[in-house]
Parts: sequence; structure tokens; C-alpha cells
Amino acid sequence: MQKLISYPISVIYYLCFGLTLVIFHPIQWVCFNVFGYQAHKKSVDYLNFFLVKCTNLLGTRYTFKNVESIPKNVPLIFVCNHQSMYDIIAMIWYLRRFHCKFVSKKELGSGIPSVSYNLRHGGSVLIDRKDPKQAIPVIKGLSDYIEKHKRSAVIFPEGTRSKTGVPKAFSQTGLKILCKNAPSAYVVPVSINNSWKIVKYGFFPVGLGNRLTFVIHKPLAVSEYNFADLMEQTEAAVVQGIKI
Repeated sequence: MQKLISYPISVIYYLCFGLTLVIFHPIQWVCFNVFGYQAHKKSVDYLNFFLVKCTNLLGTRYTFKNVESIPKNVPLIFVCNHQSMYDIIAMIWYLRRFHCKFVSKKELGSGIPSVSYNLRHGGSVLIDRKDPKQAIPVIKGLSDYIEKHKRSAVIFPEGTRSKTGVPKAFSQTGLKILCKNAPSAYVVPVSINNSWKIVKYGFFPVGLGNRLTFVIHKPLAVSEYNFADLMEQTEAAVVQGIKI
């Protein structure tokens, strides 16, 4: 029954979602090229505010827990499980004070209004998942960026999203590069729940009435751990916080 009801609601939702992307694309361009980073950052924040509001049409609600535990004025590495694109929309808006930058696949860097422009110009990086050697200097550049500007990298070590909420095995490579080149950073494990339910039927129709929760776990100072222990504690925290 929910799937049947979702069809007309999904049409309205995607019209609003797509219109938001189209409207904010030239806004981003003007902000970036005329006013610089801070104006562009603000335009991206409000782009994602309106995208979040679009998902509210689906009955989607968001809860972020323990945000107050996140250190301020230091580089951060958010390490999260990945369930859908809605993970990213929510983090950009609700964690906007931390200037989240993403490690994304290169395919997202073109063809998507607003999204592709932000990935290319907003401080995030694009990697070719078929060419691991290419990813190393790119991720290192992101490390240098967050270390210098005290901003945040977001990494999904599963490599691709989970379609059922069950976490996949974490890859160490990206996080290891980030930690090595941003020694003053804190790793912040984040468990994301229920995001996959919005796309449980695929692209269309979308799931209705879901509450997405983002649980922030204890931040771990990179300088206080050897990488093996840091990786083990980070993955354990993320996985333990996932509710299937």
C-alpha cells in the first residue's frame, strides 16, 4: 500500500528536488566566481537545506545525536557507513559549521546540476575507483586542505552504498592516507540508520515516512593512536551503531 501511495508523491518530490538543483546551479556559479569561497559555501548550505525540505514531503525526518561532542577548530575526518545519497544531503546541512568535503567517485563530477559543480569547486575531491593509484595523491590533497583550513573530510570506507543497511567491509586505504597527512585531525565515527529505506524500491518510487538517524561517536585524535588501533576502533563504533 505504501508503495502505491508513494507514486504520486514521488512525482511531486522529484519535481521539487530537480527544480531546486536547477535553480541553485547559477546561484552557486555567481557566488563562487564573484564572491569567493564563503559565499559559495553559504549557497551550498542553503541548497542542501532546501533538498532536506524536499525530502520532508516524503515524511522523512532527521535526528543527529551527540553533535556537541565534535571538536571545534581542528581538522576532522568523518568516517561513516553509506546507505544513500541522502546521507550526504543531511550531513552538508546539519553539520554545515564543519565545512564537510567528500571523497566522491569521478562520475558525479559532471552532468548533475548543482551537485557536480559543488564537487568540482567546493573543496571535495573526485576519484576514479578503477584506478587506485590516481586516488592516492587526490586524497592526500584533501588531507592537506583540511589540515591547513581546519575543515572536514567525509569518507565512506565501504566504497559503495549498502542497499539493505547491512554494512560492508571497510577499506583502510583512504582513511590511512587522510590520517597520515592530517596528523592534527580527529577521526569522528558516524553511524547512519534508515537512509537506505528511502531508496528501497530503487529510484522510483521513493520510500515514505522514514526517520534517519546519525549517531556521532567518540572522536579519536589521530596523534594518539597507531593506525591499526584507530581503524579497528572506528569501524567497531560505526558498525555497532547501525540498527538493522
